[in-house]
Parts: sequence; C-alpha cells; structure tokens
Amino acid sequence: MDVSKSFLADIKVVVLIPCYNEEITIGSVVRDFRAALPNAPIYVYDNNSTDQTVKTALAAGAIVRSESLQGKGYVIRRMFSDIEADFYILVDGDATYEAAAAPEMLKTAYTNGLDMVNGARVTDRVDAYRRGHVLGNKVLTGLVTSVFGRRLSDMLSGYRVFSRRFVKSFPALSSGFETETEFTVHALELAMPIGEQPTRYVERPPGSASKLNTYSDGFRILGMIINLVKQERPLMFFTTIGVVVLVCAIGLGLPVILDFFRTGLVQRLPTAVLATGLVILAVFSMGCGLILDSVALGRRETKRLAYLALPPPPRLPDVQGDVPPVATAEP
Repeated sequence: MDVSKSFLADIKVVVLIPCYNEEITIGSVVRDFRAALPNAPIYVYDNNSTDQTVKTALAAGAIVRSESLQGKGYVIRRMFSDIEADFYILVDGDATYEAAAAPEMLKTAYTNGLDMVNGARVTDRVDAYRRGHVLGNKVLTGLVTSVFGRRLSDMLSGYRVFSRRFVKSFPALSSGFETETEFTVHALELAMPIGEQPTRYVERPPGSASKLNTYSDGFRILGMIINLVKQERPLMFFTTIGVVVLVCAIGLGLPVILDFFRTGLVQRLPTAVLATGLVILAVFSMGCGLILDSVALGRRETKRLAYLALPPPPRLPDVQGDVPPVATAEP
C-alpha cells in the first residue's frame, strides 16, 4: 500500500479555522488547504468579525459557521463539539502556516496512530517570528515541559493535527489564546501518543494585523500555566510555596532564637510572632498539597478513563510476516 498517496481515502479529515477579522488572509488560507486536501471539508468559524471575513471565506469554498462568545478558546470549544471526523486539522486563519505540510502531518498521525501532531514553527524571517515572541515561547514551553514532560518544542503553535479521541476528551476550559497551552498539557498529562513536525512559518501579508498582544496574552498564558500546575501538580505547587515561606520564616526567626540563647530574652517579639505564623502557614501549605494531590490523582484517572472510552485513531494496518511453526520435541 502506498501510504503517501492512498491513506487519505481511508480516513475522514476536516480542516478547522477559527477566524476574527481576517478578510485579507482567509481566502488564501481556504484555497491553499483545498489544494493540499481536496476532499477535506474546510470549516471557518467566525468569531464576531466586523469586516468581510465571512463573505471572503464563503467565496473561497469554506463552510462558515459562527460563535458569538468572543475568544479563541470559545471557538475551539464550539468546533470540537460540533464536528465529527477521524482527524482534525486546526490552523489559524492568518496565512502564516504552510498548508502543503498538512498531508505529511496527517500521514505521521495515521501511520503511527498518534492523537496529536504539533506543527513546530521554523522560519528565518524576523517579521514572522519576532525575537520577543521566540524568547517568550521558549520560556513558556520550557516551564510546561519541565513540569509535564519534554515532548514538544513549540507549545504555542496554532497548527496541529488531532485525533477524534483527543478532540472529544479535551475539556476546553480557557477562553483565549491560552487554549494552545491546554492542548499541550492535556496531551502530556494523559501520556498520549503524540508527535511533532517542523513546518514553515511566514509573516502576515501587508494590511493584516495580529490579534495577539505580546504582553497581555503572554501574562494570560503564564497565568494559565500556573493554574494548570496548581490543578494537575498540587503537591509540587503547594510544597514549593511552603518551602519558600519556611525559608522566609527561618530567615526572620533565626536571629531571634540566637538572641534568646545569648540573653535569655525574646527582644523582638513581633518578629518572633511573624516567624511562627509563617512556619504554621508553610505547614498548612504542604498539608494542602498532600490532600489536593489525592484529588488530582482521582481527576487524572477519570480523564484517562474518558479518553480510553473513545476508539483509538485510525492507523496504517500492521504488517505481519509469516509465523514459523512451533517446534515440538519428539517423544
């Protein structure tokens, strides 16, 4: 079987494009994906655009639907609820990702039975991937992978292939650009079979403006990471807080204790009370971590069971060779 040519006939693939005010780019995005995947329906979900995004997407041949709640996370939630397929290609509507890479990403998912293939951005164009964005992505990706596992290099990519099992088990709790962080943590937390493939990344065409705010969205993503660590790794989170508070308590209380041994008097009572309170707070923090760790384990087991209740993604049939007969000893 020629996987590179025939595998697309065996699976149902859809392209999902969340969109907000992308009239300049959405037409070329839809046309490029129609050329790369002629048989795949292309869904554009409009998120209250005020320009000609809807009209342009329809003219290019897309199926256009809408989501009134503002934010990429809400659009993702609606897409994943509405659409049924074997594999889903999610891509931004800004014409910065390479549509021609989609068949190869699909082939990677299909031949290996993967639940997610991440399109890692590769570019030599400064305007496409500014140094501040590169640094921020590396820092945020490093934070997540250091906690949940080092299996991806570009956590914030907007170009991915998902299996139905991933999509229908994804909780989708965020409202904005933090949803990419949720994708990554969901896959890593459940130890899903995932992959990553380099894809070409280019700058937006003239007249097209990014909806991403470097600082405000960056801090929102950082807040999402901290919240996910608190929810999924509470023992680590609260123990870290407890250790920091305990170190502060020791720093404040040690001089008071040394003075007491030298003079027999507590000469700085407010400092002693503060240090004692901090020690108690540190113990409470660590105790909360222990209790919530058991809760998180139960939540993780529930999510894992929900994930396993769905059928695995389609994959290339295993190749089996001739099985030699089992040798038997002569009586």
